[in-house]
Amino acid sequence: MAFFLDLTVNGLLIGCMYALVALGFVLIYKATSVINFAQGDLVMFGGYIAAAGLSLYHLPLWVAAPIALLLMLVLGFAVERGILRPLIGQPVVSVVMVTIGLALVFQGLAAMVWGAATINVPLPIPFQPFILWEIFISPINLVAAGLCVGFLVGFVYFFRRSRMGIAMRAVADDQQSAMSVGINVRIVFALSWAIAGLASGIGGIVWGNMLGVDTHLSLVGLKVFPAVILGGLDSVPGAILGGLIVGAVESVAAGYIDPYVGGGTKDFAPFIIMILALMIRPYGFFGREIIERV
Repeated sequence: MAFFLDLTVNGLLIGCMYALVALGFVLIYKATSVINFAQGDLVMFGGYIAAAGLSLYHLPLWVAAPIALLLMLVLGFAVERGILRPLIGQPVVSVVMVTIGLALVFQGLAAMVWGAATINVPLPIPFQPFILWEIFISPINLVAAGLCVGFLVGFVYFFRRSRMGIAMRAVADDQQSAMSVGINVRIVFALSWAIAGLASGIGGIVWGNMLGVDTHLSLVGLKVFPAVILGGLDSVPGAILGGLIVGAVESVAAGYIDPYVGGGTKDFAPFIIMILALMIRPYGFFGREIIERV
């Protein structure tokens, strides 16, 4: 039982980080009805910026981290303003292909600027785990979960209470109706991308500390995809729940199945859950019941 609790608790802590990245997917989809396949690459880019500030330029953390987050916020805004906005009115497939192209551009640009070698994001967090009721908890997992929960709580408050948050909800529900009451849809689009960039920046700093930063960090976006599908592409609570489920499932699968098969189950177990979920509930736990066949 203690082993199961250990796997579940640590999986849920990692799941908080998945939920953070999944939020970026959901925000952009709610605002623009486009799945951003460059979300993982935004995480990678945020990690590169933080790693460059801390490891290459030796800036203190209180300077490097805010700069990285600010640059990611600006990058998200710039991507929407410079690349996605001119595509308004174009077929969704065209926009999706642009996000795939952006992903490859980000990877190539990062390798060109910072090199292909793995760079660490050093944070003043001890590596030694502490024990709580026979559960081994890594300090970085706990700090990461705290950061993610803080961001998610702040975002939910902004989304539900602020005027701009209400505008974002209105645009997500019906763009034409939102425009008819004077809501500037373009500003909402830009804000969605900026917040997604900010969330990616936080994810990049934390993941960069855990795994180091190189172009493979962009695969985080692929790992988060089952969380987005499980929760529902257009649901913020669904993104959070999906992230927690994926984190717990991959941790438990790795703990119980890997010893018998030699490893690797944590990489595909969430996708099996995703496939089953799609067969039973194609729009996710909290998504709207809109099914399109192409």
